[in-house]
Amino acid sequence: MKTRERPSPVKTPAHPAREPDDARYPPTSRSLPIALIRARERVMGPFREMLAKAGVTEQQWRILRVLDEHGPMPITAIGELACLQAPSLSRTIQILVEKEMVRRVRDTSDRRRQTISLAEAGAAVIYSNIGESRRIARAFEERLGPEKHRRLLDLLDELSQL
Repeated sequence: MKTRERPSPVKTPAHPAREPDDARYPPTSRSLPIALIRARERVMGPFREMLAKAGVTEQQWRILRVLDEHGPMPITAIGELACLQAPSLSRTIQILVEKEMVRRVRDTSDRRRQTISLAEAGAAVIYSNIGESRRIARAFEERLGPEKHRRLLDLLDELSQL
C-alpha cells in the first residue's frame, strides 16, 4: 500500500516583491484612516472613563448631547448629528427610552414618524457630567494650543464635508 505524499504548504515570503504601485501606498503611520482612528482612541479614552462612571455608552452620550443642544427632533436628524447609523441609532434610542432618559412621541398623522426629546433623567446625566466633559476637552485644547485646536476642528469639519 502506497502512502500519498502530502503537498507541502505554500510558503509566501514575509515581504513579497513590491510592485511599482506600492511606492504610492503610504505607511500605516501616514494613513489618514488609521491616523483618525488612532487620534479618536486617544481622545476618547478619558471620555470613556467618565461615561462608564455615568452608566452610559458613547452612542447614548452623543444622542443625549445632541438633544440637549438642539432640542426635540426626528430620529433621522439625531442620527446625522450624533454620527450613528440607523440600526445602531434605533437600538440605542430604545435603550434610552427604557432608561427613561429620552421620550419618544409618534406623529399622529404618520405613525412611522417619531420625535425624540430629552427627559429629566437624560438631562441629569448631561448636567452631572458636563463639568468633567469640559475639563477633558479643555485639557486636549491646552495640549494642542488654542490655534492648533481651532485649525484641527476646522480641518476635520472640512474633511467631513467632502
